[in-house]
Amino acid sequence: MTASAVRPFDPSRVAHLSGRFAPVTEEVDETCLAVEGELPGDLDGVYLRNGPNPRFTPIGSYLYPVDGDGMLHGVRFEQGRARYRNRFVRTPALLAEEKAGRALWGGIESLIMPGPDEVGPQLAHTLKDLPDINVVRHADRLLALAESACPYRMTPELETIGKETFDGALPAGITAHPKIDPLSGEMAVFCYALEPPYLTWSLIAASGAVVRGPTPVDGLDEPMMIHDMALTARYLVLVLAPVFFDLSAALSGGSLIDWRPEAGTRVALIPRDGSPVRWAQDDAFWLWHTVNAYDAEGDGPVVLQYVQWSRLSLGAQAEGEANRSHLMSAVIDPATGRMRRTPLDDARIEFPRIDDRRIGRRHRRVAVAADSGRTPGLLPGEFDALRWYDTGDAAVPSRTWQGGDLSVGEPAFAPSPGRADDREGYWLAFATDRTDTSSWLLVFPAEDPVTGPLARVRIPVRVPLGLHGTWLPTQE
Repeated sequence: MTASAVRPFDPSRVAHLSGRFAPVTEEVDETCLAVEGELPGDLDGVYLRNGPNPRFTPIGSYLYPVDGDGMLHGVRFEQGRARYRNRFVRTPALLAEEKAGRALWGGIESLIMPGPDEVGPQLAHTLKDLPDINVVRHADRLLALAESACPYRMTPELETIGKETFDGALPAGITAHPKIDPLSGEMAVFCYALEPPYLTWSLIAASGAVVRGPTPVDGLDEPMMIHDMALTARYLVLVLAPVFFDLSAALSGGSLIDWRPEAGTRVALIPRDGSPVRWAQDDAFWLWHTVNAYDAEGDGPVVLQYVQWSRLSLGAQAEGEANRSHLMSAVIDPATGRMRRTPLDDARIEFPRIDDRRIGRRHRRVAVAADSGRTPGLLPGEFDALRWYDTGDAAVPSRTWQGGDLSVGEPAFAPSPGRADDREGYWLAFATDRTDTSSWLLVFPAEDPVTGPLARVRIPVRVPLGLHGTWLPTQE
């Protein structure tokens, strides 16, 4: 589609391109960051975060959080000091735009794709790679991850190496939320596509070798959007909310994304040994992110915890009474396909995280970004508090730290070296001050995080709000 065929687009009217979400273009190296408070001496490693950050003013459309170039922000801790570096994920499309000095591709709603006279035959009429959602490290590969496409491999210094196909075994790529089994080191991944097979899953060994190539999931007859997954000792857990892709509508000026609540939401339990998929179904709901999943006992039910929304909402659509969030726990019986959902909290929350060493096993503590209800005008995807739950207690108590003038991002857990308890370590989160747009990395004590941060690390550039990060310890 050409720019002339698209309805007028004014990026200045897109809320997620301004204020705390506004992109930054400066790449910075700062070796000695200012710190308020005192950094723990045993905090040794790097905290990395990825998120949508358009290099040039978008054309055609911009839909948060699925549009935008990737930018990695890294804060390295060593001996009580911190340093910072940020870099764009330089895909071939981004390099072509940098050469042109302007955006050449439109957002996913406009489907603007440049021709060969602008970008050459290899990139002409192709979709733009957008590895802007998440970042993980597995088998010594540091990967910037897209919604559902090939990730890009990065150096430890955050320079772009190139597209990662896992030695050609996964040419279609993976989604942005793989799960790494902390016991075996195996990474479970899935991928959805606009053409058959619409959904596949794969397994990558701790060595980095693909031990199960793309395996189709039967039961889909049209393309669907599936953002996250969970993992247990037995299963990959995929939640298929009724979000379908309608390419014909998009090409005629309509919406690419079609929410059909009458279809309900299905859950696929995919055995890691390759045996037949087990299915469960319930009324429609949307899920951006899982908390964790685990096998309750033997061959019995699967417990899945997640943040549930009543529907999909993108961009700056209102998230009031029509779209509520809940922290949920679902018990799914693989034998009967029955699913029982129980709300644990009805606060507006997102970005749930646990100690990643508990992935696929029972966990107790969950951290989330939360809306305290005290700050008017927060945009979708913006939060002013962090909240911690103890899901090991039947009452699921929560405790909240409210950030005052700070808008906070996803929390991530950094365990103390050599300690197995998730109360021994630190929670890390980027935050941006709404009064002056300064950005900070906050370091909370895991033992009692609601007492507030032990240290606030001043970041030399503003870090746009959203999306996902990871803690990479120097010693594993």
